[in-house]
Amino acid sequence: MISVDNVTIRFGAFTLFDSISFQLSKNDRVGLVGRNGAGKTTLLNLIDGRQQPDEGMVVRSGSTDIGYLPQQMRHSGSRTLYNETLQAFGHILEIEAKIASLNKALEERTDYESDGYMKLIEQLHTLTERFELEGGSAIHADVEQTLVGLGFSPSDMDRPVTEFSGGWRMRIELAKILLRKPDYILLDEPTNHLDIDSIQWLEDYLATFGGGVLVISHDRIFLDRVTNRTLDLSLGKIYDYKVGFSQYVKLKEERIEHQSASYENQQKMIRDTEKFIERFRYKATKAVQVQSRVKQLDKLDRIEVEQEDRLSMHLRFPVAKRSGKIVMEIGQLSKSYGDNEVLKDIDMVIQRGEKVAFVGRNGEGKTTLSRIIVGELDYRGGFKLGHNVELGYFAQNQDELMDENKTVLETVDAVAVGDIRTKMRDILGAFLFRGEDVDKKVKVLSGGERSRLAMAVMILQPFNLLILDEPTNHLDMNSKDILKNALLQYDGTLIVVSHDREFLDGLVDKVYEFRNKGIREYIGGIFEFLEKRKIRSIREIERRGAQPKVATASGEGSKMDYQEKKVFERKLRKHERAVKELEDAIAASEKEISEMDRIMAEPDNIEDQSLFFSYREKRNELDRLMERWERASSDLEQLKGS
Repeated sequence: MISVDNVTIRFGAFTLFDSISFQLSKNDRVGLVGRNGAGKTTLLNLIDGRQQPDEGMVVRSGSTDIGYLPQQMRHSGSRTLYNETLQAFGHILEIEAKIASLNKALEERTDYESDGYMKLIEQLHTLTERFELEGGSAIHADVEQTLVGLGFSPSDMDRPVTEFSGGWRMRIELAKILLRKPDYILLDEPTNHLDIDSIQWLEDYLATFGGGVLVISHDRIFLDRVTNRTLDLSLGKIYDYKVGFSQYVKLKEERIEHQSASYENQQKMIRDTEKFIERFRYKATKAVQVQSRVKQLDKLDRIEVEQEDRLSMHLRFPVAKRSGKIVMEIGQLSKSYGDNEVLKDIDMVIQRGEKVAFVGRNGEGKTTLSRIIVGELDYRGGFKLGHNVELGYFAQNQDELMDENKTVLETVDAVAVGDIRTKMRDILGAFLFRGEDVDKKVKVLSGGERSRLAMAVMILQPFNLLILDEPTNHLDMNSKDILKNALLQYDGTLIVVSHDREFLDGLVDKVYEFRNKGIREYIGGIFEFLEKRKIRSIREIERRGAQPKVATASGEGSKMDYQEKKVFERKLRKHERAVKELEDAIAASEKEISEMDRIMAEPDNIEDQSLFFSYREKRNELDRLMERWERASSDLEQLKGS
């Protein structure tokens, strides 16, 4: 058990946390959410003991073991990938070394009947039992399985850690934490450094992990699949929701509605009290009442309402020239880095207006092809951009390419031309740069702020082909929504390299899967791509091969296939109808609850107990419908995958 008791954190006159309290148990799967600057990372540092509270305490019961993966960390050491990851089993390696030492000592002795020899035998037996009990014989298989699950290849095992990029080194640290199997795992934006394949592997791992999990993430789907509880940091307070992320969003909206109603009631009371004080301030007969009202206001616990960051304008990219129908054409293109061939004889045609996703494991060539398209890398084979193509490129390190000595406003002013200049501050405001924020130097911005600024710079320029390489890394949920809404309105051609499934959903209409030096085209969105391949995770693409049924010479096999297909289709339609009926019922129930929310927010109805009980029953009914829908959807998914 980890207990956070009345913790307060101050920075000068600013209070980050104001007497917050909550507990974590080993069966919790908790998502920690809140706007940027709310103190999410600070809270993880407190729980891990890296920071101490100004008031209150963090209590860890017994010998609680915590594994913490921060967003940024220093990496050192010259071990190979395999040996570095093996350090997760330091205590087992020590036992193994002692066993080896005892075996060597026994080999050198001949006094087989002596007490000293028998004592060594007893020590060896005890250590060997302990080694087996702690899973020592399986650690090498566990290391390899975990590293492969996180995207490393068998050929990487003997490479020095120093050869890997920062993102891959973060995976190594994550692997060490997972292999350690601590009592609690704290993860700060773990999906920023993972591809879709590895994210889904991590989701599956955490689903069966025996300890507690506390994770900060801006990946909605990851939170929904991993967490069953949500802690919301807001205005120095913490709100505990015993539900996953999607249900939390709905409940938070209800909380803010009730909070707003209470706020309005309190403000009316304050105004009435102040009028009374002002009216009778100088009347001796009312002096006692006036002083009583003054004290009442002084002691009042003022209600604050969290103001959600909303997209206050419909961002649109500036109008660009119309490109030719064929925007890009690739034929038999190959690319190698020395002896390492990344792409081999690939073909691709992208037409005007298409919105395309590049997906696949890291290292399969997605970024390489993006850099070839923008002219940063040489290649073998054919590649041609179409007529009138004006290309904008957002690289993973785009935020590092800006002039650090310029202010935010100067940075966008340098690229904005024409009428769009009148909207510079509006666009910066949409990306959460408001007021004095626009006068900050680039060098003092956080990683997320730099990414938002780079996106604002891109939106100001008239491109008809955009290539975005991992654009959502370091963006919070609101900023991702702003970018996605802008891209949905974008009438040019779009190529997105991304691991963010929710961001890609509804945005792209074609998916290119990069695998084994080649590419394969799928028409449809990201989840249609997964469904068509009858997979839950992209990893299964590599494990499954096509296994067509072979008909007999007499044609009996084909006839049987036809009959089976008819039965299957009837069964499929029945399941699809059941899911659709439940979805309609859920929509109707949610509409009724929304109307009841509006009624309950009215001051006259706050104390109406019958309304409250009716509301609670409606919520329970919705929960039952959701459970039935989840079962029906799961049955349908299994049927489609059979």
